[in-house]
Amino acid sequence: MAKKKFYITTSIAYTNAPVHIGFALELAQADVIARYHRLLGENVFFLTGTDEHGIKIARAAEKAGKTPKEFTDEISLQFKELTKVLNISNNDFIRTTDQKRHWPTVKKVWLKLKENGDIYKKKYKGLYCVGCEAFIKEKDLVEEKCQYHKTKPDIIEEENYFFKLSKYASLVKKVIETDKIKIIPVVRKNEILSFIEQGIEDISCSRSREKLKWGIPVPDDDSQTIYIWLEALLNYLFPKKYWPADVHCLGKDIFRFHVLLWPALIFSLKLSLPKAILVHGFITVDGQKISKSLGNVVDPFELVKKYGVDPVRYFLLREIPSTEDGDFTIEKFEQRYNADLAKGLGNLVSRVVTMAGKIKSQKIKSKNQEVDKAKKDWQKSLDEFKFNEALAVIWGLIGWCDRYIEKEKPWETKDEKVINDLLFTLSNIAEMLKPFLPETSEKILEQIKTLPAGRQVKKGKPLFPRL
Repeated sequence: MAKKKFYITTSIAYTNAPVHIGFALELAQADVIARYHRLLGENVFFLTGTDEHGIKIARAAEKAGKTPKEFTDEISLQFKELTKVLNISNNDFIRTTDQKRHWPTVKKVWLKLKENGDIYKKKYKGLYCVGCEAFIKEKDLVEEKCQYHKTKPDIIEEENYFFKLSKYASLVKKVIETDKIKIIPVVRKNEILSFIEQGIEDISCSRSREKLKWGIPVPDDDSQTIYIWLEALLNYLFPKKYWPADVHCLGKDIFRFHVLLWPALIFSLKLSLPKAILVHGFITVDGQKISKSLGNVVDPFELVKKYGVDPVRYFLLREIPSTEDGDFTIEKFEQRYNADLAKGLGNLVSRVVTMAGKIKSQKIKSKNQEVDKAKKDWQKSLDEFKFNEALAVIWGLIGWCDRYIEKEKPWETKDEKVINDLLFTLSNIAEMLKPFLPETSEKILEQIKTLPAGRQVKKGKPLFPRL
C-alpha cells in the first residue's frame, strides 16, 4: 500500500537582506512537522526556498553595487546554507529566479487565469509600499506610514493587469469559516474574516516593465512584469504530485496574502485547497524589533558556530510559542542551555549511562505508565503544532527520571529494575526528541544501543558542556 502523502512548505524567504533569526524559527518549526510526519510513516515532501524579484530587491542590489542577479545569488546561497547549518530536512529548495523550474509554472498559471476571465487590464492610481511590495489602503496606514515598515508609501499611477479577487472573496470567507482551510491560531482566522467583511477589491497583478524590469515578464505582454506576490505564491505548486499542501508555515506579516489571495488563485485554477496555514509571530531582540539600524540583527550562523545546532533549535522551539511573538537575548539563550540542556537532559543521560555501565544485565523493559502518558501528550501537542508544549512534555519525563533516581538511589543499590526503567524511559525521550533535536537524539540512542541480548551502554562525551 502506498504511503500517505504529506506536503509541507515554509514561505519563501525574501532576499533583500542577509539571513536573520526570524527565518530560522520558521525553518525549525516546519522541520519539526516534517520529521514528525516521517516518524508516522508518511511520504513527506518539504519545500523551502527564496523569493527573489521585486523593486525592493532591485533597489537593495543597486545600493550594494551589484546586479539583481549577483545580489540574489549571494543571498539565496546564504538561505540555502542555513538549511544545512540548522539540520533542516527539506526535500527541495526553490528559487523564483529559476527559469527552468519556477518560471514555466508562473507563465502557465498566468495564461490559465486569463483564459478563465480572472485577469483584466485597467488604469490605476494607488499607494504602493515598497517594503510590502504591495498596494495598500489609506485606512491601513498609521500616521500616514505603513504599519509594518514605518515608511510613507509611493503614489503610483499606471496601467496594470488586475486579478478578480473580489469574485472569490465570499468563497474564501466560507472555506476559512468552515475550517476547510484551517488557520492556526484562531486569532489570525478571526482577523482575516474581519478583513474580508470590510470589502475586498480586485488586486493589481502586474507592474509596468519600465518601472520594474527585475521580475517575470507577462507572457503575452512584455510591457508588464508579473506582480511579485502572484508569482511567488506559485512556488508551492512546483512539486505537482504532492499538491495540495497539508501545511503552509509562514509569518504573520505575510499571512493575508496566503489566506486571501492564494485560495482565490487556487479557486480560479480549480485545484484542491491547502489544508492548513500555520502563522508564527515575530522574534524581538531584548524587546526591540530586529533591524539593521538598531544593530540588533542576530546571525543564526554565529549562534550555531558558538553553541551548536541543537541548542539553537531548542531555544527557538521551546522559548518561543509557535504562534506568538517571542524574545531573544543571549542571557535567555544561555539560561535555557544551562538549565534545560546541560543540567537537565545532558546530566540525566550521563548519570543513567554511568550507572547502567556498572551492572551486568540491561534487559529491555516494555512498559511505563509515565512514558505512555507522555507519548500521548507529546503527539497531541505536535498534532496541534504546539512545539513548546511537546518539549515541555519531554522535559516532564526528564524531571520524572531525576525524581526516581533521588528516591531509589540506584547508584547505591545497583537495583537492575530501577536502572532498566531509566534506560527504557531515556530511550523513549530520545525517540520523542527526534523531530526537535535530531543530532542529540542520535547521540543518546548510540550510547544506549539495543542489541539482541539486551542493551549495550557506552558513555560518550558530555552532550551539552556547561557554559
